[in-house]
Amino acid sequence: MSEENTTEVQEEAAPVQLSLADLAAVVQIIDVASKRGAFEGPELESVGGVRNRLGAFVDASQPAPEEEAAAEDADPEGREQPEDEA
Repeated sequence: MSEENTTEVQEEAAPVQLSLADLAAVVQIIDVASKRGAFEGPELESVGGVRNRLGAFVDASQPAPEEEAAAEDADPEGREQPEDEA
């Protein structure tokens, strides 16, 4: 007689997450596919529109260069690091 496992294991579904890197990768994939001729003429307008919207979203969501530099200069506790004198 075979043993039956009566306990059911329920896996919690992890929420789907997308990062800016994922969206930037999609833009690059569209660019490569376009260069390789994956899209026909009538499709190019809609594919290009999606590509442009994704690219604009990624660009707008990137931190400004000043914010990025300030974050790199600060230590984990938020204090600015002294400049190295050369």
